[in-house]
Amino acid sequence: MTDDTATLQTHRIGLLEGDGIGPEIVPATRRIVDTAVAAAGVAVEWVPLPVGASAIETHGSPLPQVTLDTLAELDAWILGPHDSASYPPEFRGQLTPGGRIRKHFDLYANIRPACALPGAPSVAPKMDLVVVRENTEGFYADRNMAVGSGEFMPTSDIALAVGVITRAACERIAHTAFDLASRRRKRVTIVHKANVLARTTGLFRDVCQEVGRLYPSVTVDDQHVDAMAALLVRRGAEFDVIVTENMFGDILSDLAAELSGSLGTAASINASRTKAMAQAAHGAAPDIAGQGRANPIALILSAAMLLDRVGARADIEFSAAARSIEDAVRATVAAGVATADLGGTASTDEFTAAVVARLEA
Repeated sequence: MTDDTATLQTHRIGLLEGDGIGPEIVPATRRIVDTAVAAAGVAVEWVPLPVGASAIETHGSPLPQVTLDTLAELDAWILGPHDSASYPPEFRGQLTPGGRIRKHFDLYANIRPACALPGAPSVAPKMDLVVVRENTEGFYADRNMAVGSGEFMPTSDIALAVGVITRAACERIAHTAFDLASRRRKRVTIVHKANVLARTTGLFRDVCQEVGRLYPSVTVDDQHVDAMAALLVRRGAEFDVIVTENMFGDILSDLAAELSGSLGTAASINASRTKAMAQAAHGAAPDIAGQGRANPIALILSAAMLLDRVGARADIEFSAAARSIEDAVRATVAAGVATADLGGTASTDEFTAAVVARLEA
């Protein structure tokens, strides 16, 4: 390995710290990524960008246009959590910064692994699955309409919501799920509620099954969402890749995260075919911000997912760096070094330093 980073293969990655614990866990993640890629013989050129409460102060918006314009030039970035509830009133009714970024760049696939960490408390210690969630449609009002909201009230006593399911969106998320499964344990479970929502989630189920026939090596089954919730609790270790629509995916991925460990360890990327955003599944945790108690694992593992994606498109050594990060995090927790939420005593900086030491060993 050379110390001359000018000779290394370099990839530009955006860096958005966000709010709450973001200014703690994002720099921790950056430090770990820098260590891992240097050991792999490649490098990251970081592109810091304004977002969140600090961007309101400096640019008058939680998501300035300069941030969107710069992200358009990149194919990968890391987004820290945001605390939209703390923004001035004029910004609270808007889409969150993460929501705006997802929608602006059509990041249609939310990929959320749930894998227990050795040494960490877990209800399902053998769980190792991935929830592939369609990210643009369904019943979530901020995602299913080009303009305006999918919710409306014809009177003050009646509230209605429009759920949108399209064949095109089902096809692309199904391909994402089946392609992923073909590189894992070759099983996809389609989750729907077609016994009640026959037209919408029935279409989702049917299109996913059609796509599945293009992947003959992958075993396919399907479950109603309520049964799936029970099955995750009872025998979650049996599942490999779960593909589902937006709202079901949101709920099931949180459930799987808690069963496998906690939201503090739940990694996530939001992706299209050309762009990807690493974003931890948890929120900004403003109640512990600045205290050195934040668990950076979820964002660290999200960044590893991002590096693996970069490696598949640019240089395989970034994928090697991703694997080394995952291994170092798992070994660190297994050795008893963890933040308080996982039963440990380490601060954010102490945990980060322990992972860095393993990467440098």
